[in-house]
Amino acid sequence: MDLKAYLEERRRLVNRSLEAYLPAVRGPAFRVTQAMHYSLFVGGKRLRPILCLAAAEAVGGDAGEVLPVACALEMIHTYSLIHDDLPAMDDDDLRRGQPTCHKQFDEATAILAGDGLLTEAFQIVAAAAPRYEGREAVVLEVIRLLAAGAGYQGMVGGQMLDLLAEGRQVTLKELETIHRHKTGALLTAAVRSGALLGGGSRAEVTALTAYGEKFGLAFQITDDLLDVEGEAAEMGKAPGMDQKRRKATYPAVLGLEATRTWARRLVDEAVACLEPFQEKAAPLRELARYLLGRRS
Repeated sequence: MDLKAYLEERRRLVNRSLEAYLPAVRGPAFRVTQAMHYSLFVGGKRLRPILCLAAAEAVGGDAGEVLPVACALEMIHTYSLIHDDLPAMDDDDLRRGQPTCHKQFDEATAILAGDGLLTEAFQIVAAAAPRYEGREAVVLEVIRLLAAGAGYQGMVGGQMLDLLAEGRQVTLKELETIHRHKTGALLTAAVRSGALLGGGSRAEVTALTAYGEKFGLAFQITDDLLDVEGEAAEMGKAPGMDQKRRKATYPAVLGLEATRTWARRLVDEAVACLEPFQEKAAPLRELARYLLGRRS
């Protein structure tokens, strides 16, 4: 399949939906919604929503039916980036080649913009519940997945572990725990949510969840590699920041070659999880393989 064309078509679909969910708002909320909109549309591959759509289709579902959840995932992801860039966290000036939210606006506005995106994500999913009439238990499970993937059991907890690991030597087991929570949890939630809302069987949901877990860890490992080997123009931010901040990363623990080997192994395992789906999972299969050569 033509992965580049597929990603572009899906990115446009997600962007149109996001525009509808977060239109320009005048009045008292204008400044915070302006900051929310800025961060949401400053760029991005829309990977999490695309994974959600592709998982729904892999089980025979309609991608259009899961768009609200796909957009909610992107809002949650964007909120996390806004807060991650703050001076109290990573103190970054650039995100996707543009000023970070707190640089474009101010720190207080950035905090509120992140809060606004996180809460709006759940409002979107709740408002879409009537379209899944008769499947209320599935919708509630998806809401639970999003909350767990974003909260202290997932992304927030992983970010805390990441901060606590700065400046000290960590074990491979500790590092995997950080990555599975900080990055992998929301990516896995994206895949599992799509499979559930797409009407997947228990076996199908289990297989796609395993794919999501492998994919999520491989994504963060390749992100670690990019920070060492990537180019600023392609990444949209300065490379080498992990080492500067003495972050816990796979290259720091294993070295570059062993890290590449580990990433290839995880991608192979992720692809193997898709065998029961045959061509219906072609986008998920190619997305996993894409990780090994990504430049941003």
